Amino acid sequence: MSSAEGNLTWLPLEDHPELVAPAVATASASAPGARVAEIDGSLADTATFCEAYGVAPESSANCVVVAGRRGENVTHAAVMVLATDRADINRIVRKELGVRRISFADQAETEQSTGMRQGGITPIGLPADWPILVDQAVVDAGPVVIGGGVRDSKILVDGAVLAGLPNARVLPLTIPAD
Repeated sequence: MSSAEGNLTWLPLEDHPELVAPAVATASASAPGARVAEIDGSLADTATFCEAYGVAPESSANCVVVAGRRGENVTHAAVMVLATDRADINRIVRKELGVRRISFADQAETEQSTGMRQGGITPIGLPADWPILVDQAVVDAGPVVIGGGVRDSKILVDGAVLAGLPNARVLPLTIPAD
């Protein structure tokens, strides 16, 4: 039976900074109670990860980075939704950021700006000026699995903790299911 913990060995994040990206380790105090588990990096993608480690998809939250533009100004933001949901990037996120055009951020630029690896990007430790948009369902989900900033680890944290991260905004972000 799948759960948020799955079949992983979870350790206190503050005691194991070597398992996460340096920016995540530095910001770990902003995620009280977070735990970390080492994983096989080739299994980091959400569906594969959930199947391999017995983690329920509804207990996994994805972080995508977007770049919005208004004139010459570019705003980067993180968007957090449950793995079972889809963020409404073009309508809700674009409006929330007050931008005219929005797209997924360039992978190389995102890795350079965050010090995190694609497939492991997490809201913990992002640049201080980036908004973090957290879907209300993530906050309400209880324990959720998120990236560790690297592909070789995952973090287990209460979704409500993500609402308390610097620059976090909680709102309904998903496209309604048909």
